[in-house]
Amino acid sequence: MNTTQQLFDLSGKLALVTGGSRGLGKAIALGFAAAGADVVVTSRSLPALQEVTREIEAMGRRALAIASDVGEWAEVERLVETVYEKFGRCDVLVNNAGIVQTMTPLTQTSEEMFDRFFGVNTKGPMHLAAAVAKRMIPAGGGSIVNIATMGGLRPAGQLALYCSSKAALIALTRSMADEWASQGIRVNAIAPGPFLTEMMTDLEKQTPGFIKYAESVTMLRRAAEPQEIVGPALFLASQASSYVTGQTLSVCGGAI
Repeated sequence: MNTTQQLFDLSGKLALVTGGSRGLGKAIALGFAAAGADVVVTSRSLPALQEVTREIEAMGRRALAIASDVGEWAEVERLVETVYEKFGRCDVLVNNAGIVQTMTPLTQTSEEMFDRFFGVNTKGPMHLAAAVAKRMIPAGGGSIVNIATMGGLRPAGQLALYCSSKAALIALTRSMADEWASQGIRVNAIAPGPFLTEMMTDLEKQTPGFIKYAESVTMLRRAAEPQEIVGPALFLASQASSYVTGQTLSVCGGAI
């Protein structure tokens, strides 16, 4: 293995990827395993997670599926306890789990909707990052990658709860990075644009023409395949980005 390959190598590392049963989370989990990491994947769907772990194990890596809702405070605590009980470490955390809304005017927004979106997209990643950071610090540090959205940087009407909850995650990324830099933890965010995931397909069903519109605002005039998130995520997770923290990387085909 040459020096450049070593920069991106995750051999001997343990990565925890939320929302790992499909879409970007699944692509990141498989990509990290290909780079040498053992991987814990979590979401609310255990059967789908188990399919991912089988793929990871077929690469010769260790894998564990844990059903968990990151929007629930107690479940986050249980998740972290289980990871450390089984593996004794967590070197990389990817906060990918999130929910997206249908096109909804602010005048039709309810308190319940607000609490749900901020609970899953903001509170959950914040709590999980803090819980993992407590364990990372005595172990010498690690890398945390928060998956936001380009809508957190370029908010759109009718998607206010999604965009604002992810914008808050971007702000939290900067705060986390500042708090934990001296203790060896780097924290960065990725702001994806349109990716051809199940989430995007669901939005297209609810709002016909959504994909074509999303593609039109990019310079590349297309939506990305899920695998195209792996390079940016691996960069931020690995030593290739050893001098990068507190940043938000837009992976959006030039839309931002």
